Amino acid sequence: MPWRGHPDPYAVWVSEIMLQQTRVDTVRPYFANFMARFPDVASLAKASDDTLLKAWEGLGYYTRAHNLRKAAQRLAAEHNGALPADPAELEKLPGIGTYTSAAIASICFGVPAPVVDGNVIRVVSRLLAWPGDFKKPAEAAKIREWLAPQIRAAESPGDFNQAMMELGAVVCSPKAPACGKCPLSPQCAAHRDGTLENFPTRPPQKELPVRHFAALLLRDSEGRVLLAQRSGRRLLNGLWELPCGETPRPATTADAKRVYASLFKKPPPFVLKRGGLVTHVFSHFKQKMRVFAGDVNHKDVPPAFAWTLDPSSLPLATTTRRALEFQPAFLRRARRSRPTPMRNVE
Repeated sequence: MPWRGHPDPYAVWVSEIMLQQTRVDTVRPYFANFMARFPDVASLAKASDDTLLKAWEGLGYYTRAHNLRKAAQRLAAEHNGALPADPAELEKLPGIGTYTSAAIASICFGVPAPVVDGNVIRVVSRLLAWPGDFKKPAEAAKIREWLAPQIRAAESPGDFNQAMMELGAVVCSPKAPACGKCPLSPQCAAHRDGTLENFPTRPPQKELPVRHFAALLLRDSEGRVLLAQRSGRRLLNGLWELPCGETPRPATTADAKRVYASLFKKPPPFVLKRGGLVTHVFSHFKQKMRVFAGDVNHKDVPPAFAWTLDPSSLPLATTTRRALEFQPAFLRRARRSRPTPMRNVE
């Protein structure tokens, strides 16, 4: 792991934010690229939306990137660009909660603050045969309280926390745990009782609701594609996407025409061709986006829209990136020159 043993608390902070709800193997290349582009707090604090989100593109949970920059700006303004060692002070920064503050404080500054993530929950709940939904703050606090004297007795709090997390990730895995390699197996109540699969307690899974969208893949006479930038406090804030609108059912051509009319205040003066379906799962719903393609003659676009010959140069929503990947024939006639994307082109 490239962030292991890194001398800079900034690098540890970036890695811990990236690792929130994301697998280590996914984070590795993103971390290296992000650190090359933003090597310190000052460079991150000055990052533009497009540059920041392009570096994060595909990693998901984009609020993390926005909060990283907000926290960097606060560090630059109030802490001379340095991360504080006190977990309570760390938690005042955007995007840093109890787990992340404990990880940074212990790894970087030797503070005996125990981390409680999914791996640690699995190890401790099996070790003690503790039932409960430990994703709830009150339940997680029980594990944190139990770990407190253990980490205070450790020679290196940072090593203790990383060892606990790695024990859960590598040995005490969700399925087929390697109990024969586990240093805690002689003390493990779940191993003794043969009840490993019962811990941690898993709440019943809720079926995700499905939301349908009609997306417009529009190209002008110069081969440029029309994109819209998401703004405000909405999901995927700052990313660029195909103009789209939600529909009450699987999107039809009639739905696509209504989406066009709502965006451009007039019906489409051309034929919309039905394209492929893109499906993407978010944490709280499943998105099904049907793409409809068309050639556009007019150039007037609403605010926050842009014509671009090179969509990949902008930070794209995952569904838009996938939609563009399966429409190469439609995009092939684009000119070879690559002008800078323009907003509100006349």
